[in-house]
Amino acid sequence: MRSMTGFGLGESFLGEGKVTVEIRSLNHRFLDIRLRLPRPSNDLAAFIEQLARNQLHRGRYEITVRAEGPPFETNMLNIERAHAAYQSLCAIRDELSPHSEVPLVLLNSIPDLFICAFEKEIDALRASLRKAFEFALDSLNTMRIQEGCLLHEDLCQRLNRIRHYTASIQERAPHVYDLHRKRLLEKIDRIQLTTSIEINFDRLEQEVVFLAERMDIAEELTRIESHCVHFLNIASESEAIGRKLDFLLQELTREINTLGAKSYDVFTSHAVVKMKAELERMREQVQNIE
Repeated sequence: MRSMTGFGLGESFLGEGKVTVEIRSLNHRFLDIRLRLPRPSNDLAAFIEQLARNQLHRGRYEITVRAEGPPFETNMLNIERAHAAYQSLCAIRDELSPHSEVPLVLLNSIPDLFICAFEKEIDALRASLRKAFEFALDSLNTMRIQEGCLLHEDLCQRLNRIRHYTASIQERAPHVYDLHRKRLLEKIDRIQLTTSIEINFDRLEQEVVFLAERMDIAEELTRIESHCVHFLNIASESEAIGRKLDFLLQELTREINTLGAKSYDVFTSHAVVKMKAELERMREQVQNIE
């Protein structure tokens, strides 16, 4: 189990320069990657984003790349890109205003026209970026696993409290039915003593059966226990489990709501309220699990 919030930093040396990658992770339902590069570069942005998508799953990730040192401070003109850009400008000129001049100063507005010296050695730069990214990711995952252990412990404690409440309800359920049946029969005895109303005992027996059916919570208790066991099994997995756990909590909420609707007993009603409070806190915690 891993938390979705954390921070990691990785560094890699390239000649006399240094590449630093920082990764900050935040809660998010889906995978959202945001990049900050020292200079605009579509090629490097695509490379880093692909690295991230190959290894990250759920959450928002803010990835910052810094390049320091003499190799990254020397800019040079990308001749091939400059030629291609100027030819495109000339083609537009020929179509819109033949024979007019195309000032070279227009090239200043073309993105990625100037590159640092190391961008000419793209393979070496990518290898350094990959190394720094992997160091940062390892650091991030270490922090997320540590927090995930704390979340796992808290969730298990709350789930065990829910199981304790359901066990108490299950133990008390037969006595609750007997108590309500006894009260019903006592009320009928009082009616017979104080009035001349004739009691249809066949119909009475049917009503007692209907009461037993309405009070039967065996299925709900069984499903709650099943969901709890399933939750604990999934919580022990190492893959991305946040969505699975969230779904199971929704199912638990549905069963506990049904349990509350069938409650004819103050003890059960109070236990249901306590279970709902635990579930609400668990749902908040699960939103922070990858």
